[in-house]
Amino acid sequence: MAVSALKWQGWLVALVCVAGMMVFAPLGLYVWAGGAPQPRPGSAAREDVRITDCRIDPASRRVVASVEAVNRFPGTGAYVVTVEFREKETRAPGDRWAQALVKIPGVAPGAAEHGDSLGPVWPPDTVPWCGVAAAEFTEAAPVQ
Repeated sequence: MAVSALKWQGWLVALVCVAGMMVFAPLGLYVWAGGAPQPRPGSAAREDVRITDCRIDPASRRVVASVEAVNRFPGTGAYVVTVEFREKETRAPGDRWAQALVKIPGVAPGAAEHGDSLGPVWPPDTVPWCGVAAAEFTEAAPVQ
């Protein structure tokens, strides 16, 4: 009788495992496939953005960088651009300069959108340099 009870117990464990896979495998696939939109790699997104103007606001003495994003990919999405503000274009090792983020939402394929990034108060008699430190593109979720 002990052998037969162990045989049925083995079948019961196998059936529970199969039932669990039937429940959790589709759930896992659903979560995996329906996750949040993935950002496009930084190097590709960085090629889509550029600084069009770098100026000092006369009223506040803060640096303002105008950023243009041109979406070269098929989906509409948003760019998040990290703008760096320096005194010169070349960067010495170990130098740390001010950075600010600008979000440019709703950039349609092939379209150009603009945004402004506000930097720090700039010292008098120095000319600022503004550059793109990083950029990330996230495709908009499809409307259902």
